[in-house]
Amino acid sequence: MPDLPLLEWIDRFAIGLRVVLEGVSLVCVALGFAATLRLSVRQTLRQSQLLGHGRQSQGRRFNSLRLTFGSWLSMALEFQLAADIVATTTAPSNQNLIQLGVIAVIRTFLNIFLGREVELELKFEDAQRQQNQPGSPTDTTPS
Repeated sequence: MPDLPLLEWIDRFAIGLRVVLEGVSLVCVALGFAATLRLSVRQTLRQSQLLGHGRQSQGRRFNSLRLTFGSWLSMALEFQLAADIVATTTAPSNQNLIQLGVIAVIRTFLNIFLGREVELELKFEDAQRQQNQPGSPTDTTPS
C-alpha cells in the first residue's frame, strides 16, 4: 500500500467518521420512533383496561409521547451536529458552516424547551406522588 500523506489519511478518517455519526443519528430517530410508538400502544391498551379509573388526561399522554420522541430527536441532533463539525473541520465551505450553524441553533432551542418540559413533567409527577402517599396532608383515607 503506498504511503498516503497525513492530510489524506485525516480526510479519509473524517469522511468515515461523518458517515458513522450520521448513521447513528438515523438510528436514534428510528429508535425514538419505535419507543414512542411502543409507549403509545401501551398507553392506549392501559387506557382501555382502566375504563375511567385513574385515567390520565389526553394532554398528559400526548405530552409524555412528545417528551419521549423529543429526547430521541435531541440525541439524533447531537450526533448530526458532531457529523457536521467533522465535515466542517476538513472542508470548511460556506455551505458546511451554514449547515453547522443551523443544526446548532435547532439543537440548542430543542434542548432548552425539552429540558423545561421535562423539568415541569418531573415536578408534576413528584407532586402527584406526594399527594397519593398515605399520610400526606391531602390524603383523605381514614387512619
